[in-house]
Amino acid sequence: MNVEHDPRVLGPGLAPTPFTAEQIRAGCPAGRMIRLLVEEEGAEPYLRFNHFTSCDEAGAVTERGRVDGGREVVTDRSSWRELQEHAAFPAEVTTIEEDTIDIPVGVVECLRYTVRDDEGVTTFWFSAAYPGMPVRYSRVENGRTVSTTTMIASG
Repeated sequence: MNVEHDPRVLGPGLAPTPFTAEQIRAGCPAGRMIRLLVEEEGAEPYLRFNHFTSCDEAGAVTERGRVDGGREVVTDRSSWRELQEHAAFPAEVTTIEEDTIDIPVGVVECLRYTVRDDEGVTTFWFSAAYPGMPVRYSRVENGRTVSTTTMIASG
């Protein structure tokens, strides 16, 4: 019997990722700049950026940091597969549902990944309109939202 492999499932016991490595590559060309609003419990909100500085068939070089320069810029290279692996969660603790959210980039249709662990719940909203990182993610511990990161621009 020939069972076709789903390129979104990266291994046994893992839930399917929202995007394949190829979809991330196609959606993250050199020059793509993503701006994020980061809100953390007990701290002032700040803006962060992810910038795809160069890309090829194998992967991308990205720069990440705070818009205000509050911390140094981190530059690294990742393969498209490594970027896909960021969303490879254990199936037994992950639920995936369709959702629509209204964020600064607009009203977006998403797949909402809810991932539970011993300390709390992390929720990720991935949108086909913005392949790659989630358009929003939040962490809840002891019934309190301790952090939320929201995409405010992408281009």
